[in-house]
Amino acid sequence: MDASSRSCVLATLVKNKAVPDPFYGLQNEHIIDIADSGRDYYTFWFFTTFNCKLSSNEHCDLNFRGINYSADVYLNGHEIILPKGMFRRHSLDVTDILHSDGTNLLAVLVHPPDHPGRIPPEGGQGGDHEIGKDVTTQYVEGWDWMAPIRDRNTGIWDEVSISVTGPVKIIDPHLVSTFSDDYKKAYLHTTTELENRSSLTAECSLSVQVTTELEDSICLVEHLQTQDLSIPANSAVQYTFPELFFSKPNLWWPNGMGKQSLYNVVIVIDVKGFGESDSWSHHFGFRKIESHIDDATGGRLFKVNGKPIFIRGGNWILSDGLLRLSKKRYNTDIKFHADMNFNMIRCWGGGLAERPEFYHYCDYYGLLVWQEFWITGDVDGRGDPVSNPNGPLDHDLFLFSARDTVKLLRNHPSLALWVGGNEQVPPDDINAALKNDLRLHPYFESVEENSKPVGDWSPMSTDFSQYLDGTRIYIQGSMWDGFADGKGNFTDGPYEIQNPEDFFKNHFYNYGFNPEVGSVGMPVAATIRATMPSEGWQIPVFKKLPNGYVEEVPNPIWEYHKYIPYSKPTKVHDQIQLYGDAKDLDDFCLKAQLVNYIQYRALLEGWTSRMWSKYTGVLIWKTQNPWTGLRGQFYDHLLDQTAGFYGCRCAAEPVHVQLNLATYLIEVVNTTAEEMSNVAIEASVWDLDGTCPYYRVHENFSLLPKKVAPIFKMKYPESKDPKPVYFLLLKLYNMSDNRVISRNFYWLHLSGGDYKLLEPYREKKIPLKITSKVSIEECTYNIQMLVANTSKRPASTSSTARLSDGFYGTHSLETLACGVGIEQKSSWFKRIHRCFAGKSDGLKVTEISGPDVGVAFFLHFSVHTSKMDHNEGKDTRILPVHYSDNYFSLVPGETMPINISFEVPLGVTPRVILHGWNYDGGEIICEVV
Repeated sequence: MDASSRSCVLATLVKNKAVPDPFYGLQNEHIIDIADSGRDYYTFWFFTTFNCKLSSNEHCDLNFRGINYSADVYLNGHEIILPKGMFRRHSLDVTDILHSDGTNLLAVLVHPPDHPGRIPPEGGQGGDHEIGKDVTTQYVEGWDWMAPIRDRNTGIWDEVSISVTGPVKIIDPHLVSTFSDDYKKAYLHTTTELENRSSLTAECSLSVQVTTELEDSICLVEHLQTQDLSIPANSAVQYTFPELFFSKPNLWWPNGMGKQSLYNVVIVIDVKGFGESDSWSHHFGFRKIESHIDDATGGRLFKVNGKPIFIRGGNWILSDGLLRLSKKRYNTDIKFHADMNFNMIRCWGGGLAERPEFYHYCDYYGLLVWQEFWITGDVDGRGDPVSNPNGPLDHDLFLFSARDTVKLLRNHPSLALWVGGNEQVPPDDINAALKNDLRLHPYFESVEENSKPVGDWSPMSTDFSQYLDGTRIYIQGSMWDGFADGKGNFTDGPYEIQNPEDFFKNHFYNYGFNPEVGSVGMPVAATIRATMPSEGWQIPVFKKLPNGYVEEVPNPIWEYHKYIPYSKPTKVHDQIQLYGDAKDLDDFCLKAQLVNYIQYRALLEGWTSRMWSKYTGVLIWKTQNPWTGLRGQFYDHLLDQTAGFYGCRCAAEPVHVQLNLATYLIEVVNTTAEEMSNVAIEASVWDLDGTCPYYRVHENFSLLPKKVAPIFKMKYPESKDPKPVYFLLLKLYNMSDNRVISRNFYWLHLSGGDYKLLEPYREKKIPLKITSKVSIEECTYNIQMLVANTSKRPASTSSTARLSDGFYGTHSLETLACGVGIEQKSSWFKRIHRCFAGKSDGLKVTEISGPDVGVAFFLHFSVHTSKMDHNEGKDTRILPVHYSDNYFSLVPGETMPINISFEVPLGVTPRVILHGWNYDGGEIICEVV
C-alpha cells in the first residue's frame, strides 16, 4: 500500500480503502479495535528507497522526528532497534552501512504502544486508562469529545530525513534574547553542541549570522561573527558565542499587540581541510515573556516585552486524529486562530507535543503557546476509575522525551510556558526533575512592577543560553499556580450552553484565569451532509419536560459524534427554540449558528468586561476538533467556520465596543498600550419594521490603555412600548476622520422574551448591492467586496424632537413606501440578481432587488465549485476560505467591505454564493472565470 507520509497506520489503511473512513457516520464502529485484534494486527512494515552517496570524510544521519511507539529499523539489511517513546527524536549515524553505489533500501517495522488499553462499553475519558502507562498521546482511547482511534496512532507520524555533514555536526543550538534600556538594546546569546565524529582533532571556524528580511526577499545582514576553535577527536563540546548586540531591534509581539518581527539566525561550521561541515538555521524573535500571580485577581498575569497582555485564546488537541499533519493544514489552523483575534493556544496534555511547523506559524501569526507534557488527570490518577497514580511506567523515558521536546521547540518566540499536565501534576520525581531542568535564569524571574528597571540584571557565571530553557516558566499543572483556583481543585469549566447574560455576572466564575470553559459547536448543514449518511441528517427531538425546560434527544450518529445540546434543563432554556421550531436540518443548523455567535461573543465579552478587575485571561474549550465532532469548535474538521468563529473575532478585537448583557451598559475595551482620544460612540436601535426608534451619540471622550470603560446605559428597553425583538448597532469611531474603530451588531429581545418574531422577518426582501473585484495569483483567489444595504434609511424631519436619552417618537421617523405590489413580490426570486461589468476595471456589481426596508440580517458567504452537483449530500464547497468577516448584518444604507481569499485546484472555477436570513436558498454573487 502507498503509505501516507506523516500519519498513522490507520490513515494509510483509510487512504488505500482497506478500512472505511472512521470519521464518517458510524464507520469507526466497523474498524477492529487494537484491544480486540491484538497489537500485531496494527504492527506494519514501512519500506522506501533513497539515494545517498558520500564523499570522503562525510557522514550520513538517518533521522526520525517521531515514531509511535517503537521500531526496528533495517537499512540495507542492518538492524537497528529504536528505543520506545512517541515524543523523542532518533538520529542514527548510518555512514558505514550505506551502499557504495548510493542506492539504499530502508525498512522499518513499527510497533504500537505497549499498553493500548481497552474501550469500556460506556466509553469514558481515556478509555480504561491503560494508555497512560506509556509515554504517548492519551486521547486515542476516546474522550467525551472524541471517538477512539483504533490503532492508537501507531506509525511513523513525523518527518523522516537524512542529513549529510562533514566531520563536525551542529546539534540543538539555543538562542536567547535579553534587553536593557527599556528594550532599546538587545543581546543575542547563543550556545550549541558540536560533535566531532572524526578520529582527528578538528580545527574549526564557527560563525553566526543574523539577517532580517526587508522586502521582496531582500535581506539585511545585522550581524556576522566568526570564532575559531578546536574540537578533540571523537568528542562533543558545548560552545557559547560572545553575545551579539542589537540597537533598537524590531521586537516580536503577540497577535493584537504589534508586529511579529522575525530574524533569521544561521550557524555554519567550517573544518580546516574539509570546508563547510554543517549548517543550521532558525527564525528568531526578540521578546521577553514574564508572568506572575496577580494580587488583584489571583490569576496568572502575563507580560510580553514589559507590557501586560489579557489572554483570550483556546484549547487545542491536535490538527487531525489520524496525524495527517502538514504545513498547509497548520498554516490554516493557526491563521484561523489569529483571525479570531486570539493571542494564546493551549496544547492540551492528552494530545501532542506540537511540531516545529505548528510553532513556525504561531511565530508568524503571533499566537502564544502553552505547551503541556503528557499527563492528564483522567488517565493519571484522578479519573474514574482511579488508575496510574504514578503516571507512566518509565519515568526516565518521560523525562528524556520532555528534555528532547524542550530542545526541539525552545527557540520559538511563540512558546510561552511549559505545564506539567492537564488537571494533574506529574509524579513527584518527574515534577521535581522538570522544575529543576526548567528553572528560570534569574533575569527571567518575574518581579513586582517597578521594583527594578526593565532589562537590568546581575552578571551571572552561566550564560542565558546554557540553560535547558531558562526563559519560560514551568507550571506543574493546568489548575495550579494562578490557573483556576490555583490549588489543583476541579475549578475549570463549565462545558455547556449558558444564558448569554450570565457570562457578565460576578458569580459566573470566581477565579482569575480559567484554562477551560466550553460550550456548543454545531457546524453548518453542508458539513453534516458531507460527514454523515442520511440517517444523520435528522435533527434532535425536542422533549418537553414537566419543569418547562426542553431536553434535546439527538440521533445515534450525532450522539456518537459527541453532540452537545443547546439546552440545559433546569438552568438554560433551549437556545435554538428561542427562534421557533426548527423545520429541518438546514433550519436547525442556521439557528444553531445564531446561537453560536451570541454564545461565544458573550463569553469573551463577559470575561473582557472584567479585564484586570477580576480576570487576567480565559481559554475556550476548545477551538476545533481533530475529527468530525459536534461540540466545542469554531471551525469543523473540513475547515468551514461556524458563526461562533466570527462572534469571537468581534469580541476579541484589541479595541472593542460592547453591550454588557447583564447591565445594558455600553462599554469600551482598550487592550492596547496606547491611549485613544477624541473618540465617539454611536448607538442605534432598529426594529423589524426598518425604523430607528432609538439613537444616541456620545462624543469626544478618551480611552486609557489596558482599561475597560463603561460609557452610558442603553435604555431602549425602558422606553414606552419597546419592540419585543430589535437590533442594536454600536460603532466606536475616531471623530477626526470618522474612521470606525469597532463595530458590533446585536439582535436582542426584551427580558423574558424570545426571537420568534424573526421567523416572519425572513419574508422581508431587503435590497443589496455587492461590488466585487477579483485578483488571481496562480491558484490563489482574492476577492474584495463592498456589500451595501440599499434600502432607504428612514429620514427624520426638521422638527424632530430628540429626547435626552435618544428616544424618538414614531412621528419623527419616516418609513419610506416602496410602492411594490404583490405581483412584484412574487416575481422577486426570478429577478434576484443582475451581474454585470462595472465602469471601473475589473469590477463586478451584483444587485439583489427587494421592496422592503430593514436590516439585512445574518449575511454569510460561501465558495463552491461552479459545477453544482445536485446529488443530495454532495459537498460542493471549496475549503478552507478566509473571510475578513462573515455572519454579519447591515442596517439600511450601511456598507461593509468584505475580503475573501482561498486556493482552488487547477481546472476548477469558483462560485461565490451569498446566504442570509432574508435570502433563503443562496444567491450567486459572482462566478470567477
